[in-house]
Amino acid sequence: MTQPGTAMRFLPFALLLICACSAAEERPLRFSVIESWAMPLIKVENGEAVGGIIYDLQMRLAQKVGRRAEMMVLPRKRVQAMLVRGEIDVRCYVNPTWLTESHHQYIWSVPFMTQRDVLVARTKGNVTLENLHGELVGTVLGYIYPKLQPRFDANDLQRDDARTQELALMKLEAGRNNYAVSSELTLNWFNHGQPADLKLQPVEELSSDLASCIVRDEPDVPTMQLLRALVQMSNDGEFEKILANYR
Repeated sequence: MTQPGTAMRFLPFALLLICACSAAEERPLRFSVIESWAMPLIKVENGEAVGGIIYDLQMRLAQKVGRRAEMMVLPRKRVQAMLVRGEIDVRCYVNPTWLTESHHQYIWSVPFMTQRDVLVARTKGNVTLENLHGELVGTVLGYIYPKLQPRFDANDLQRDDARTQELALMKLEAGRNNYAVSSELTLNWFNHGQPADLKLQPVEELSSDLASCIVRDEPDVPTMQLLRALVQMSNDGEFEKILANYR
């Protein structure tokens, strides 16, 4: 028969084992990564995310809530479908105007950066979007460009879709078309190390949107912890430090 004192001594150890088992059973948080993104947003090797702004942000976010991060590299359309089914816990780098669904089961975080899209050319000139007509414009498959869409619909400009943002810029650099659309971040990264006379040139800003994360609001996700962690990261300047590493 176990003595009461002995049972009491074993209780803390038993509780520790229970807590350890519970922690071990917690599944990783499922973060989405769009395969068409380019550096400095994300670096993908052999189908896995291994670096970049969004990788660093999501790894740090998971760390702050004590969970492992599962980075799911997926096509944009598949991400949209998985969000509807609640199969993604956190999606970062998103703005309400970029979504085709409301995703009511997700809560928006504070913004962590500003996403600027620019019209890009191989050389500087006096060209503006207003006086562009009949041009083939490098774009990314599945991306929406609100300022250009009326011109595409009217066949005044033509889309030349590439699978990724980097490929769109490579096609421009190779002379496949005269213009392309790129995020300012990706354009600056692409131009790193290029001689001055070969750097691609921003022509005109097309859009400027705040990018945030959305977090699934369900019992198996530490929703409020994640949202508070993002606020804390903003207040502590962690967002800016991550961005600064890639400028």
